[in-house]
Order: sequence, then C-alpha cells, then structure tokens
Amino acid sequence: MPSKDFVRQIDGYGLTTATILYRMPDHRHLLQTFVWQNYDIAPEFPELKHFLDFWRRELDGPLHSVTVAHSRLLRPAQFRNVDGELTIH
Repeated sequence: MPSKDFVRQIDGYGLTTATILYRMPDHRHLLQTFVWQNYDIAPEFPELKHFLDFWRRELDGPLHSVTVAHSRLLRPAQFRNVDGELTIH
C-alpha cells in the first residue's frame, strides 16, 4: 500500500513551505518566526489557508507576513530526442 503522502503527490499536491512572521502576544513590537510545511496544491493552497484560518481563530499572536515556497516533487517524465544508439554485445 503506497503512503498517504505519495498518493497526494500523484494527485497533484506539492511540498509547500510557509515562513510565517507573527507578533509576540505580550510584546507586539517583537516578531517571531514559525515554519509550516505540508503537501498542498498551488496556487489555491487550501491546506495553508486552513492552517492560517486556525491561527487567526485560535492563537493570540497576530500575523505579520507569510512567505510561501512550493515545489511539485513528482512531475511528468521529461523526454529527450536521442541522436544515436550504441549496442554493446
């Protein structure tokens, strides 16, 4: 049985990393960094949006900024034309 992450990659999910800067709840002038990583679909990013909604609803540290990086790990095969063929017996 293939892993859940592999199945998600086949379905078009790619590895998404979000660097989240947020203000400290007790010291609003200080910023803290949180790195979130999960499989998500670009450009909608439903998993990241769900996480950020949770953050806004449940956590005290207000968001300052979010930087997103995304990469599909499984891509269609790349083909090249072959100019020649060498056969060795």
